[in-house]
Amino acid sequence: MAGDARDEAQPRRERPRQRRASEPTERRRRRREEDQEKGAAQREEAGSREAPAGERTGRQLGATEAAKLAVDHVTALTGRDSEGVTSLERTDDGWLVGVEVVESHRVPDSTDVLAVYEAELDHSGELVSYRRRDRYARGRGNER
Repeated sequence: MAGDARDEAQPRRERPRQRRASEPTERRRRRREEDQEKGAAQREEAGSREAPAGERTGRQLGATEAAKLAVDHVTALTGRDSEGVTSLERTDDGWLVGVEVVESHRVPDSTDVLAVYEAELDHSGELVSYRRRDRYARGRGNER
C-alpha cells in the first residue's frame, strides 16, 4: 500500500536552476556602472567649466587632459571599459595616446582579453584617428 501512495503522488516539480553570477563578476559589473556614472558626472561638470573644443585653440592641451580625452574617445567608439593609459606622446600636430581596454571580460579576471588602442588628438583635443595596436590576454603582455 505504501508503494501505491507514492505512485499516486504527483511528480515533484523541479525548480529551474538559476545561474548566479560569480561574486567577482558582479563586483566588476557594479564597479563598471559606478565608473560610468562618475565619468558622466565629471564630463558634465567639465563641460560647464570648459569652453567647447573648437574654442580651446587659444591654449595648449595638457598631458592629463589629453589622456582623459583620449580615454573618453576610445571608450565611446569601442563601447569597452578602459583599464588605463599606456603611453602618451606630444607630437607636432597634438597628442598620441595609448589606451588599454578590456576587449572581453572572462572569469577569472586573469583570463580577460585586453587591447591597446592608439588615439591621435589634435591640439584642441578632437580625435583625428584611432586604431587597435595590440591584443593579448591579461598577464601575458610581455610574452607577445
